[in-house]
Amino acid sequence: MRITTLRRFLIGLTLLFLFPLAAHAVIHSLENHPDNFRTANWGSVGMLGDASADREARLLIFAGRTGRWKGIFSVHSWVVYKPEGAATWSRYDVVGWGNPVRMNGWAPDGRWYGDVPRVLLDLKGAPAEAMIPKVRSAIAEYRYRNYGDYRMWPGPNSNTFIAAVLRGAPELAMTLPPNAVGKDFRDGFYAGLTDSRTGVELSMFGLLGFKAGWVEGIEFNFLGLVAGLDLRHPAVKLPGFGRIGIDNGTAIAAPAR
Repeated sequence: MRITTLRRFLIGLTLLFLFPLAAHAVIHSLENHPDNFRTANWGSVGMLGDASADREARLLIFAGRTGRWKGIFSVHSWVVYKPEGAATWSRYDVVGWGNPVRMNGWAPDGRWYGDVPRVLLDLKGAPAEAMIPKVRSAIAEYRYRNYGDYRMWPGPNSNTFIAAVLRGAPELAMTLPPNAVGKDFRDGFYAGLTDSRTGVELSMFGLLGFKAGWVEGIEFNFLGLVAGLDLRHPAVKLPGFGRIGIDNGTAIAAPAR
């Protein structure tokens, strides 16, 4: 009986986590990627114009593939905003050198390690203006902001940071893609509501966990790798690949209200 149960567990583990990750590793190896940090293109892709060209408030969250072998596993995410009438954009990232939280280190719509970023959230006008103070507060209160706090795996990293922003503004009703490794990091055992407050979550240091919610869907976390289903916008969630379904695998944001 024990052997049968163990065998089923290993088969399930392989099908849900290891096989998709291995398949994505093969695909990633066949693609062209920058050789190193210095040769990568970090420039703007032209999604956003000058902040002063449009008086409307705007709030965006982006994600781009991480560099070199890390791109097999994960994306890097960041937040960009401008209040109504602002003359400049404000971009916030968390990085692994120096003080983790960086402001305007790159163009607001810049490539990440050469990868064209995907828009995960784009709010304009009054909805953006209402959410920006909550986003600012979440950034200011981010607890892992000191030198040495960053940890690539299992977190806290860049995706842990954006997950904290979303936790501070649950009205955004969005979730990071499943290949945003570190989004589920918790400093210990957690049992409670999901970040959007539309479901329940169990997590142990972000290494093992389960969540089920209207926004998050169903997710199983094994060593930071996530597999599951999106029920609200039908899709499957696979390690490495991310979200495969409606909207080409990006996270789904609530429509502007």
